[in-house]
Amino acid sequence: MTRRQIILAGCAGLLRAKTPKKSRISLEGYIWQNLAAREKRPLTDMLKDLYAATAKAGFQNLELNNGFFTPALKDQVVELTRTHKLLMPSVYVGGGMHEEAAAEKTIARALEIGAICKEFECTAIVNNPDSKPKNALKTDEELTLQAKLVNRMGRVLADKGFQLRLHHHTAEMMENAREWRHLLRNTDPKFVSLCLDIEHAQHGGADPDALLREAGRRVTEVHLRNKIKETPTQAFEEGDIDYAKIAATLKQLKLKPLIVIELAYHSDTPISREFGENLRISNAYTEQLFGA
Repeated sequence: MTRRQIILAGCAGLLRAKTPKKSRISLEGYIWQNLAAREKRPLTDMLKDLYAATAKAGFQNLELNNGFFTPALKDQVVELTRTHKLLMPSVYVGGGMHEEAAAEKTIARALEIGAICKEFECTAIVNNPDSKPKNALKTDEELTLQAKLVNRMGRVLADKGFQLRLHHHTAEMMENAREWRHLLRNTDPKFVSLCLDIEHAQHGGADPDALLREAGRRVTEVHLRNKIKETPTQAFEEGDIDYAKIAATLKQLKLKPLIVIELAYHSDTPISREFGENLRISNAYTEQLFGA
C-alpha cells in the first residue's frame, strides 16, 4: 500500500470505530403518554425532557404512535426527533380494519404519518385492527372482510416503501387466539407481517413462545414489557414472563425482528427510580438478553 492508502485506511477505521452499530431496539412512545396522564400534565410540556432522557439512556430508535402526530404535537415531535438524532424504523398507526369506511381512514392516516416519518428512516407501519366495543368477538364475516382489507393495506403501503406489521392486544387472543390465527392464515405473507406483543399474548391466555414458533418468519417485530402478577414492572427487567426463552427461540429460528420496549405503568406499579434510569436499565437488559 502507498502512504496515502495507509492514511485513508486508517481514517476509515477511525470513522468505523466512532460510528455506533445500528441498534434493533426501539422505545415505544406510549410510556411518555402514560407518564403525562399519571402526572396530570400536558405532554407538550414534558416532551423536551422525555426526549433528552431517552437519548441519554442510549436509545437510537423510537416507535411513536398516531397520538404524537396531532396538530398540537407533530411539529414539536419532528423537531425534537431531529435534534436528538433519533430514528423511527417503525411507527404505530391504530384504526379499524373490519369495516370498509374505517379501513380507508386507517390506510389514509398510515400513509400520512408514514410520509412524515420517512425522514427518520421509517420503513414499517404497525397497525392493531380496532376491537369491537367491550372486546366483543368479531363475526366470521367481519374477520373475512378484515383479512381482505388488511391485505389491501399491505399492498398500498408496500407501494410507498412500507412494510405492514400487525400488532394485537388481548382481544385477539380470545377463543384460542381465533382472530390472531385468522389473520395469520388469511393474509398474504408478501404484504403482511406480524408484530408479536409478548405480554398481551400471555395476558390473553396464550403461550407467546408457541405463537412465535407458529408465526415464524412472519414475525418482524416484537413488543416487550414484564410484570409481576398483573402489575407491570417500572423498567423492562426480570419478572414473571420468561424472556430468556423468547430470546432463545428467536435465536433458534434465526429471526432478528425489531425489538420494541413498551413500558406501561399501572396505578399500582411501584416507582423507585428516576424515569431516565428505568430507560437505561431497560435498554441494557434488552441488549444483554437479545444481543440487539
